[in-house]
Amino acid sequence: GDGRGYSAARILREAGYTGELRAVGDVLIDQLAAMRRCGFDSFAPEAPLDPADAEAALARWPDVYQSAADARAPIWAKRHG
Repeated sequence: GDGRGYSAARILREAGYTGELRAVGDVLIDQLAAMRRCGFDSFAPEAPLDPADAEAALARWPDVYQSAADARAPIWAKRHG
């Protein structure tokens, strides 16, 4: 894709949408973390993903540098309160 799905998810979350946002279709394991940060909370890939690989992909980067739709605190905020 061209990234519009990522943008749409972020816009919906910023507008206050709290329902499910599901990524459907050509969802690749290396996209999961970015999709989660943009606001997707559910995934329905065309090809099955190994659950352990999916969990590892989502946990790969425990710290982030900027705020996003997933509401994780950026590392600078953790360091400087």
